[in-house]
Amino acid sequence: MIDMHSHLLPGVDDGSPSLDVSIPVLQRFAAQGVTVLVCTPHLNASQAARAPYARHCDLLGQLRAVAPVGLELQLGWEIMLDSPGVDLTAPELSLGNSRALLVEFTRGGLPRGATGELRRLARSGRTPVLAHPERYFGCTVELVREWRALGVVIQTDASVLMGRGAPADLAKAMLAEGLIDILASDNHGDSRSLGAARDWLTELGADEQMDLLLRANAQRVLGDEDPLPVPPFRSGFLGRLKRLFGR
Repeated sequence: MIDMHSHLLPGVDDGSPSLDVSIPVLQRFAAQGVTVLVCTPHLNASQAARAPYARHCDLLGQLRAVAPVGLELQLGWEIMLDSPGVDLTAPELSLGNSRALLVEFTRGGLPRGATGELRRLARSGRTPVLAHPERYFGCTVELVREWRALGVVIQTDASVLMGRGAPADLAKAMLAEGLIDILASDNHGDSRSLGAARDWLTELGADEQMDLLLRANAQRVLGDEDPLPVPPFRSGFLGRLKRLFGR
């Protein structure tokens, strides 16, 4: 599996506070079958010109020194689009060495011009990977479909699919229609992982979707290739999910 959204660089944001917290998470991920992990600390677009890239490279080196054998660590950012029109083409803002950018909006609601900003980023030669759209107030299946048509890659938090409430309902509806490209843990030094998502997709008999969501599409995006379409789930998928999780 490949996890392209995590907050395990120690002491830089609201994620892991220390190496002592990050190390057990890395060990657990490796045991579950994660082979590539991208560390994506928070960064506001308005601060992009002053991003502490050198410091984060140093911290990534420290994390690599204690990572389990077979787990490759890469560096990126989760960029809050707090200011429209910011130049985000600098190579050091990328996910790994790709042209992809992991971006987000505030939970409070989609700003006016959200679609236009995503379109601008895509036209700048970047591949916008939109983090957890299921969390944004005002987001709909129709909007997600429109964004994907612009070349935006949709990344959903795996833990949300097994949760409750409006974000979980939207995430399940997106998944049922084949509108999610990649699942990620968004781990903040806690218990979140991709292992549970792999297990329930396996239980649902969704092997093809599982490989695309948890490995192949992330690998393609990090290699500057377009993600492959994830087949929509057959009729009754949402009902099976509710029965599987007892709700």
